[in-house]
Amino acid sequence: MQRGNVFCVTGIDTDIGKTVATGLIARGLLEAGIRVITQKAVQTGCENISEDIFRHRQLMKHDLFPEDIAGITCSYLYRNPCSPHLAAQLENGEIDTAKITTATKELQTRYEIVLLEGAGGLFVPLKEEYTLIDYFCDIDWPVILVTSSRLGSLNHTIASLEALQKRKIRLSGVVYNRHAATENYIAEDSLYMISLYLRKYGFACPLIEMHNEAFYCEEKSCLPFTTLCGV
Repeated sequence: MQRGNVFCVTGIDTDIGKTVATGLIARGLLEAGIRVITQKAVQTGCENISEDIFRHRQLMKHDLFPEDIAGITCSYLYRNPCSPHLAAQLENGEIDTAKITTATKELQTRYEIVLLEGAGGLFVPLKEEYTLIDYFCDIDWPVILVTSSRLGSLNHTIASLEALQKRKIRLSGVVYNRHAATENYIAEDSLYMISLYLRKYGFACPLIEMHNEAFYCEEKSCLPFTTLCGV
């Protein structure tokens, strides 16, 4: 059986808009008639079913999938809202990334596209000496990077682009989250600078602007987000 494509959604920081971006990309793919499911690599700060998976489904305007109920879409769920490596230690465990990959490959057999959302930024530790970017490098699936217009994002974005380029990780696209209350001249300059550094590091990929959730009302299509997955 042909496996579906996987795209890893990550961000320059925590609370940058990864979950909303993942849900809107998935909704756009659904609008395009593509069988898509989202996955969360690890979720901290909640119990039972991943809060981010719930948010994805709301944005997709879709009920929970059977795979959500079965725990396939989130292999690791921890109560404490902290770094994944510490959350695992506090529950006397350790994250085995092979378990995440196995779940992803199972989802690939059922769906055309799997969107795997990470946790925090690229360098968040999954284990003491193993970060999320290490995992992305090992699994070799393309990445979608979420950034924002808020002050300080430009530094983190350029650092993330350099890290991806140095590790030869494929960048499928960038989501520019404009929800932050930022002066327009700053937001526009940051957008320009991100475009500039994408070219500098040799990334020829889409850069999609994401507005606040109210912008994506019933009449607003999310189809532009499908370009991030080559659709």
